[in-house]
Amino acid sequence: MILIGELSLWVALLMAAWATTAGFAGAYTRRVELIASARRALFAMAGFVVLAAVGLWTALLTSDFSFRFVASYTSANLPSVYKFTAFWAGQEGSLLFWALILSIYASIAVYTGRKSNHELMPWVVPTLSGIALFFILVLCFGANPYARLDWIPPDGRGLNPQLQNPGMAAHPPNLYLGYIATAIPFAYAVGALITRKLDSEWLASVRRWVLLSWFFNTVGIILGMWWAYVELGWGGYWAWDPVENASFLPWLINTAFLHSIMVQEKRGMLRKWNVTLVVSAFLLSIFGTFITRSGVISSVHAFAQSSVGYWFLGFLIIAIAFTAYLVTTRLNDLRSHAELESIWSREASFLFNNLFLCGIAFSVLWGTLYPILSEAVRGTKITVGPPFFNQVNVPLGLGLLALTGIGPLIAWRRASVKNLRRQFTGPVVCGLLAGMVLFGLGMRHVYSLIAYTLAGFVLGTIFQEFQKGVRARHRMYGESFPVALFRLVVRNRRRYGGYIVHVGIVVLFAAFAGLAFKKEFDVTLRGGQTYAAVDSYGDNWTFVSQGVSQYDELNRQTTAVLLDARRNGKHVGIIKTEKRQYVDSQGNPTFEPATEVGILDQPHQDVYVVLAGVTGTDTAEMRITFNPLVWWVWYGGMIMAIGGLIVMWPQAERRRPQAGYAAQMAPEHAGVES
Repeated sequence: MILIGELSLWVALLMAAWATTAGFAGAYTRRVELIASARRALFAMAGFVVLAAVGLWTALLTSDFSFRFVASYTSANLPSVYKFTAFWAGQEGSLLFWALILSIYASIAVYTGRKSNHELMPWVVPTLSGIALFFILVLCFGANPYARLDWIPPDGRGLNPQLQNPGMAAHPPNLYLGYIATAIPFAYAVGALITRKLDSEWLASVRRWVLLSWFFNTVGIILGMWWAYVELGWGGYWAWDPVENASFLPWLINTAFLHSIMVQEKRGMLRKWNVTLVVSAFLLSIFGTFITRSGVISSVHAFAQSSVGYWFLGFLIIAIAFTAYLVTTRLNDLRSHAELESIWSREASFLFNNLFLCGIAFSVLWGTLYPILSEAVRGTKITVGPPFFNQVNVPLGLGLLALTGIGPLIAWRRASVKNLRRQFTGPVVCGLLAGMVLFGLGMRHVYSLIAYTLAGFVLGTIFQEFQKGVRARHRMYGESFPVALFRLVVRNRRRYGGYIVHVGIVVLFAAFAGLAFKKEFDVTLRGGQTYAAVDSYGDNWTFVSQGVSQYDELNRQTTAVLLDARRNGKHVGIIKTEKRQYVDSQGNPTFEPATEVGILDQPHQDVYVVLAGVTGTDTAEMRITFNPLVWWVWYGGMIMAIGGLIVMWPQAERRRPQAGYAAQMAPEHAGVES
């Protein structure tokens, strides 16, 4: 199977080359037989890439150390689950994983679109196969996962301890699934630009793919935050690391597109925005891959410096030049069919929403690139840290949160004063009450107060929208309120699934604001000693050291410290924090010691303990951190993912609603999707 996989990679290269060449030739000359041949070659390419992936997985699971990749990222005593996930732990395997997902996505897109989009599909096929051709070329000539060693070592180096974590088993695949899905809308955009078929039909084909990309990107980012929190031991979950930023950029652009597409569907506006956003999401995905693999930035997430970075830089430059030419030469075809009639309209709120999202994306991109640009211009690398990102993006994020509540309340075209007063009164009161209550309880942090006030406003908006729909169904159909709520969501998935996503965003903002109140304590304890501390809520904590213990387990030697934790005199749990030294099957150390964080998680805060080191036989140096509302980061992410699934779920055909029901719904909300 390994030999078949190795040979399949080269055959896949030939299939991708033919699909690209025949596809573009067939699309240009309109020769049906070439178009069909390109489509079949793309399917064959996907099959051979699958075989190549299966071959590498076989080598990993059987510990065939004759391959450099297997010897570099696994060892004989590595648990099987991590031998499987080692596939994407290294440069070569992760590129093959990218090619695998891309070829599967491309096959699905081409197969499902074979009976529609007759004008676009001849261009979609060679565009997708051309992207796949680039990745397979890199695999064959720049980072071949089947490269062999001159001699076979008795054991491999093993997997980086930071990657031996359930979060890293799931985080990278989800990010890849999100990243790579941007290629499908990009291919459709290229086809639409070349053929000048730039009406709303091409958007219908790409919307679900953008949603898919957004969904997996959301899940991947949240899982990455969780992994950083439980594994890296610095006490937080987002550090504005360059690779974190690279994953965030396509998410921001896809989010902007999913809002502006509604404006084009409803009013025929923002056509230039939509094409540019679709193209930009893909280019930013390639950019993220470039900075991860080029070695131009330092990151715990990045691969070592290699020549592969130059491949991606060249591909990125060509892709930017190609798409810039297509967009600029089609500007006349992208003119909107309507104009903005009033700043007090839903179109305007979505436009401002896009400006805020793109403003955040630009600041993140600039901060990520600044060290590279400063070194190129001045010869000195100047690092941009979290203070810059927070200073710029916190106000922009709060503005975006406000727009999340404003957009659903404003009518299309133009809102009247009466409409604004009726729609805004309830949500504004909710927001002001939330802010005043927290101020009365002693909260004085300005940004946090603003965040919680806006969170109350947005939740008031969402509650008002659900309440109107549920009451209308209850009056017209006599449904109970739970049944009316369920059917309201099921029959209006885009609109109400979007509101559920907004609930998740509110929860996330509330959790982020809570981090402003974290407290940290550096302590040194011998067995039996006690340390007292006061958390952000004013509770009194005592921690009693149970001493230091050392033992062997699986593929590591562990030094552990147990703390007996009490809050206000009541026992709440035992916290264990560890230092782990990973070893190979011969007992030889393989990596620097790794820290395993001890976390006592509670709904209102986490007690986060990191073992810094041990002196003597029974004295431990630790950092104890109280992190408020961390649970709600993970819950907010789950709510967003659930909302995204509801929006993506296919909408069944339904009969027209009765006239009476439509009349019960506010006219300014009828047919609105969010």
